[in-house]
Amino acid sequence: MEYLATGGQSGLREKLNILADAAKYDVACTSSGVERKGNGHDMGNCINAGICHSFSSDGRCISLLKILMTNECIYDCKYCQNRCSNDIPRATFTPEEICSLTIEFYRRNYIEGLFLSSGIIRNPSFTMELIYRTLWMLRNTYRFRGYIHVKAIPGADPRLIEMTGFLADRMSVNLELPTAEGLQNLAPNKHRKTILTPMRQIQQGILANRQEIAVYRNAPSFVLGGQSTQMIVGATPENDFQLIHVAENLYQKFGLKRVFYSAFVNTTNDKALPALPGGPPLLREHRLYQADWLLRFYGFRAEEILDEKRPFFNVLLDPKEDWAVRHLEFFPVEINKAPMESLLRVPGIGLKSAQRIMAARRCGNLTFQDLKKIGVVLKRALYFITCCGRMMYPVKLDEDMIVRNLTEKKDRVQFGSDGMTYRQMSLFDDGQFQRPVSPAEALQTAVGQL
Repeated sequence: MEYLATGGQSGLREKLNILADAAKYDVACTSSGVERKGNGHDMGNCINAGICHSFSSDGRCISLLKILMTNECIYDCKYCQNRCSNDIPRATFTPEEICSLTIEFYRRNYIEGLFLSSGIIRNPSFTMELIYRTLWMLRNTYRFRGYIHVKAIPGADPRLIEMTGFLADRMSVNLELPTAEGLQNLAPNKHRKTILTPMRQIQQGILANRQEIAVYRNAPSFVLGGQSTQMIVGATPENDFQLIHVAENLYQKFGLKRVFYSAFVNTTNDKALPALPGGPPLLREHRLYQADWLLRFYGFRAEEILDEKRPFFNVLLDPKEDWAVRHLEFFPVEINKAPMESLLRVPGIGLKSAQRIMAARRCGNLTFQDLKKIGVVLKRALYFITCCGRMMYPVKLDEDMIVRNLTEKKDRVQFGSDGMTYRQMSLFDDGQFQRPVSPAEALQTAVGQL
């Protein structure tokens, strides 16, 4: 194991390379959720729509300075690159070094804020104290008012977590794995109760702070951007239904802003980990994010999206399309009369599109051309909607037919009178003939001699 020297600019650059690379598996791709304008004296501000992200080739978000305080760790989680038994170069930032890096990167307009996580050095409370000192110096010594997202360390002194919460815009406690059994098998040093305890503390602190701000407007803000968590997808055998059910419970019971899903990347080659011959489960991660969106904004419940009989996502259809083709009894939906809840269940109609439809139809009946201008994706929605009682095409509400058309790679789908797709035959389509069309026959066809 190689420990890095602390002195000089070259040493700091080496640390940055190691600890920025070690942080790439932590997901932090969110808007700030905070509205804090610059005051003319301090450095930085926060915009509610905040933190426009760009990504490097290996997936790192580079609009935040995204680093670990240390990649040293006393734990031996089998899936983690920074596990104590892994022989990798180790480095640790001091609070002063992180402050200096943040300010210098901000002054050069490289970043808009800081994402700070850490391995566990010595013990959880010692690590949390280092994080708190870093944030305190940024806010008070360097007068930095930009966005800060920080990880709360499970098992740390609750007082340290509370003090850090008054300095951070967003905090997160990584759930890591969706079930207690998964943690026991792959992360024996971590326990579900230890993880959920600071999550509950942050939730209660946010609620209490809102009440305090309602009475005293100048009261300091506590984790104004809310809290989030992260689950690793594919390291343990849980199915998709279990994952979204856990996410739904977290939203309902802990008031989380976001649950992030991270496709498992096998960096340690531990024998207890799955082999993943097809690589990280990126499509599964994508489907989880789509389902998560349905839970948060579209009024769906986990048991509507999947259930114990169908515990995995359809690889061909997104979760909303899959639900719609399995529940054709709710369709077609009349665009000019349907309530908001029904519009949100139509594939191709998003939250903003539904809001625009509700506003626009007050002025008159909408047509399919109007829907296109509003932003509705008609090539998905046309199977499930009517305008003034008429469908865009004479589509038959048949599950097999709709699935075939939704999975068709062509941009435009054509219909016959029976609602089935057809393809116009071409005289030059030699794939339909037993022998190729000769150049002479093609010429005769072009001039009308054949």
